[in-house]
Amino acid sequence: MEQTVEIKSKINLNPSRVGKKYYVKTFGCQMNEHDSEKIAGMFELDGMIKASSEDNADVLFINTCTIRENADDKLYGTLGQLKQWKNKQADRKLLVGGCAAQKDKTLVRDRAPWVDVVIGTHNLTNIINLLNQSDDWGPLTEVVDEIEEMPTDAPSIRESEHSAWLTIQIGCNNSCTFCIVPSVRGPEISRRPSDIVNEAKQLVDSGIKEITLLGQNVNSYGRDLKIDNRSAPYFAKLLTQLNEIDGLERIRFTSPHPKDFKEETIHAVKNLDKVCNQIHAPLQSGSSKLLAKMHRGYNKERFIQKIDMIKSIIPDVSLTTDIIVGFPGETDEDFNDTMDIVNYSEFDSIYMFQFSPRPGTAAYNMESEFIDKDTITKRFQHLKNVQTEISSRKLKRFVGTTQSILIEKVSKKNDKIFTGKIDSGQITHINKTGLSLGDMVNVNIVDSTPFFLKAELI
Repeated sequence: MEQTVEIKSKINLNPSRVGKKYYVKTFGCQMNEHDSEKIAGMFELDGMIKASSEDNADVLFINTCTIRENADDKLYGTLGQLKQWKNKQADRKLLVGGCAAQKDKTLVRDRAPWVDVVIGTHNLTNIINLLNQSDDWGPLTEVVDEIEEMPTDAPSIRESEHSAWLTIQIGCNNSCTFCIVPSVRGPEISRRPSDIVNEAKQLVDSGIKEITLLGQNVNSYGRDLKIDNRSAPYFAKLLTQLNEIDGLERIRFTSPHPKDFKEETIHAVKNLDKVCNQIHAPLQSGSSKLLAKMHRGYNKERFIQKIDMIKSIIPDVSLTTDIIVGFPGETDEDFNDTMDIVNYSEFDSIYMFQFSPRPGTAAYNMESEFIDKDTITKRFQHLKNVQTEISSRKLKRFVGTTQSILIEKVSKKNDKIFTGKIDSGQITHINKTGLSLGDMVNVNIVDSTPFFLKAELI
């Protein structure tokens, strides 16, 4: 019988799990990836060691996403396959967390009763207690509606030894009609600046060279904190404080919201030497009519004004964006408005998505205005083709220049190639000879494609 248990703030370690192998499988966004790092940290604090794959794991944690419909389909398909995995070994443990668990705790339990623990996004630090209690009580579900405070002491096991996520804010106060995040992550909660700076210093002391600040809307950071009035927005001030940390070489951030971009933040990107020359401005649609239906807080003209403001301050900035194709009610004219902004803004790259109705969002109830699949596919392909041409042209500007690259990993397609990013965020490939993971080196950019750069070591 499923139990509901009291939340415990202190982890109770289990000696019998020392030496057991764990594996964390992550779906979705950077926030989920960072949560998975914390889960891995707590598993290792409990005495477990990382397995090379789920096949030889004793404890398997699935960190779920629910931003699009195919994410849910992938989850339940995965859980179905994992029933066989669990049955191969009597003492194996299967745990499910993340956004789908937060949204669909009953559905996860009903469709996959072999899951030992279902846990939401607000109480991940209780995962070890729940795992231990499931040994005695059987399957458990603990999904709470709100987080009482921002956890700051959860350990993390990072995939990279040289770059790290750093959460500055969780939740979201916006009400975008296509987005499930406010339902599964709750309202905005900002961490205290001193906690963020202290964690950043600890990361640098452990060998981290690049941090990426994480939040659902980073440029509204700090509005919920009781901080004395300052001359600059809280986020710009935070960037300034982090820029002063000795040993830190790069600062990135994601995701901002166009309506909250202030000149002070753009000037911080320009003037602070460690803040990377990259701005992500999620458009979603170029149609003022659809932007109003999406509750985005800006229209076509205001978005263009933001782009003009950014480019006037940083003419050579690398711009990226998000676009949803086929939002309910999208006409050819609406899509053409989107293409107008794509051609005007000349983004370096676009994260493009086909609209997916998500239960729990306002857009899910716009079924009478859903666009047929063929039309969405045709528009999506047109956007992809146009952006590929723009990206090809934009990335050529780097050829012949000297750039700094952080070597991050081995190429998946060629084990003789390292990949990393230049300051502006473009993926860059370079021969491994004479280099090691974590190196920050100057390179010559010798070639480009629409998707990455090619470099040679100076």
